[in-house]
Amino acid sequence: MALSRRGFLQGAGALSLLAGRLTVPALAQSASTADIPPILFVHGNGDHAALWLTTLWRMESNGVPRERMAAINFTDPLARADDRVEQAGRSSTEDQRRALAEAVRELKQSSGAARIALVGNSRGGNAIRNFIKNGGGGEISHAVLCGTPNHGVYASDDGLGNEFNGRGPFLRGLNDGDSEVTVGTAFLTLRSDGLDKYAQADGRFIGKPGTPTNVTTEGPALKGATNLVLGAVDHRETAYHPRAFREIYKFIASHEPSRIEIAPEQSVRLSGLVTGTPGGVPTNRPVPGATVDIYHVAAETGERIGGPLHSSQTGADGRWGPAQVDPSWPLEFVLTSPDAVTTHIYRSPFPRSSEIVHLRAARPLTPADAGAGAIVLMSRPRGYFGLPRDIVLFDGKEPADVKSGVPTDAVTTLRLAAAEIGRPVAAIFNAERIVMRAWPASENRIAVAELTY
Repeated sequence: MALSRRGFLQGAGALSLLAGRLTVPALAQSASTADIPPILFVHGNGDHAALWLTTLWRMESNGVPRERMAAINFTDPLARADDRVEQAGRSSTEDQRRALAEAVRELKQSSGAARIALVGNSRGGNAIRNFIKNGGGGEISHAVLCGTPNHGVYASDDGLGNEFNGRGPFLRGLNDGDSEVTVGTAFLTLRSDGLDKYAQADGRFIGKPGTPTNVTTEGPALKGATNLVLGAVDHRETAYHPRAFREIYKFIASHEPSRIEIAPEQSVRLSGLVTGTPGGVPTNRPVPGATVDIYHVAAETGERIGGPLHSSQTGADGRWGPAQVDPSWPLEFVLTSPDAVTTHIYRSPFPRSSEIVHLRAARPLTPADAGAGAIVLMSRPRGYFGLPRDIVLFDGKEPADVKSGVPTDAVTTLRLAAAEIGRPVAAIFNAERIVMRAWPASENRIAVAELTY
């Protein structure tokens, strides 16, 4: 099977369905997966399609064909402060509803299916519920909401226009009635047992310590849905953790997955989108004129092995690639974007092909970086660093800027002296280990160890 979803949809709340055609075969579809509906994955607030990378790989490893899955990229993924007021670089609930409706139409058309399944993390669940309740229920067989703040991040008379206020008109409209789900669509909610930073009774995680949020750990649950507690997972892990994958697959397929681990391919092709942060706001808007170079690096030192495996420059669509790589190779991606810091992104080996390997330049150098010879980051897009839950070691030490307790930090920063430029730096998160090199900050460079798992 081959993946055949690719395109950009323009307009308010536009999105990209980023899954282009690959020549690498996926696992054959088995009889047990033949009746699984096409699945559209919906990311959360400020995020992008690439967070679903490992979920898509696990689905493929269980025989779900690539061409029957897609991941949406909302052009402006951040919510507005007030849903009714225009805000540069941000989207309204109506923007997201319209974009999701178009994505559903595209996947139904390409697959020939009458109904599809939707899986969303966090704010993505808001868009799913809004679409289903306001006319799209007949098109959706299953809806899986992972860590979605269905009753708000807070419930207060202040800021009623905010999409995440449980007392505001948006969530009140979704939650009215004896049942909080739409008849005809099967709903599943997945939540943490207490480590979701957006389902906390105290307001310290939204900048109001000591103020009650009037929301509990049960906030993501819905009357009328199947509601499951996954255990000690964080906000993003409610969607991207292997435990979450098992429940997502089982709910949609009506049977257990045959495997949780990712089955490797013999040959891997990678491509994706380069996006930017205009005005400091993270968006999924394509960046033209960016250069992407990829190197095979040594696992123990981060040193390059030979010249570039791939070099390309993005056009108006912001796409880079494709690059052919070996599934056993650790990689360094060098992203040179206009008016942005040159970013050296170190990644673990890619076991399978993907067209949603999206790249975004690291944050610019700040006054706090002044005097540092090199800046290195460890980033975990699909979850947060939980101490003492996780093993988190950066250059042999537990990071000082990662808080203990409820996991809230997805990036940790290390500043090195000029004498340490060029040396290897190891980033360890549980079983994943990435070794990068320290690049000179004086050349406007930052190195990032981006965790996959």
